[in-house]
Amino acid sequence: MEKKNILYIVVPCYNEEEVLNETTKQLEKKMNNLVEKEIISNQSRVMYVNDGSKDKTWELIEKISKEHEYFTGISLSRNRGHQNALLAGLMTAKEYADIVISMDADLQDDINAIDEMLEKYHNGCDIVYGVRSSRKKDSWFKKTTAQGFYKFMKLMGVDIVYNHADYRLTSKRVLEHFSDYKEVNLFLRGMFPLIGYQSDIVYYERKERVAGTSKYPLKKMLNFAWDGITSFSVRPIRFILILGVLIFIISCAITLYCIIVKLLGNAVTGWTFLACSIWMLAGVQMLSLGIIGEYVGKMYNETKARPRYIVSRNLLEEEK
Repeated sequence: MEKKNILYIVVPCYNEEEVLNETTKQLEKKMNNLVEKEIISNQSRVMYVNDGSKDKTWELIEKISKEHEYFTGISLSRNRGHQNALLAGLMTAKEYADIVISMDADLQDDINAIDEMLEKYHNGCDIVYGVRSSRKKDSWFKKTTAQGFYKFMKLMGVDIVYNHADYRLTSKRVLEHFSDYKEVNLFLRGMFPLIGYQSDIVYYERKERVAGTSKYPLKKMLNFAWDGITSFSVRPIRFILILGVLIFIISCAITLYCIIVKLLGNAVTGWTFLACSIWMLAGVQMLSLGIIGEYVGKMYNETKARPRYIVSRNLLEEEK
């Protein structure tokens, strides 16, 4: 008799008590359907990852795990951010599962795409990326900034799947190799393409959030984008080098011009040119130092090698 694959769906949660019951209802229906069709094993689970929530998210996860067969959870010792919470879930789930799918708790990712992901897995893919088919429901600002982000990442030389967030399927062996990546500054959607193995894409229509509010306001989105750029590309530093060379060439030309004017006796004392030059060079220097400082700061964080997360509770282990 053919052994059925154990699937774990990892769902990071931060203050998601408003949406968690509906998420559980829909995922339970999907899990029952997959088990009944014998696509996955009845040992499969949905793993909620409590990322130091300040509301009753963890209490709700404990309640759900007791009342619903296919649900379990882990809790981090404190809030570590979406990427670290997702990583904690992936690294915990790989010890129990053959396949792991990551998705957000807000049900904006179409859970029906899971069927096609599993189909592609059975056809030989170790990574299947969930990709938005369109951004019709986004505001003009969200659409423009998101598309600009992906294009800019490509320009910076980062291998990233366009319009893919963190809705993906990964095989156990991919996660085993992924555990060798020890970066503290995480940008998961840029890290998985580095692993290799056969991959494919599943397109889906992204839905509206069922309840609650987005945990990624503009400030967090900008920080996330900047982390992605500086964690995966050295082109900003190379840009500084090119900019420095250009300014040096311009400075030499201006110096030569000033000497010629002085020798011809046509020099006019003026503050405009001097002031503009000083402010321009000072601005470039500050910008350059800021970018270099960002890289130095990331190196500082990496060399400390502190834990990226600490799992304080694991309901799977407590059930044994």
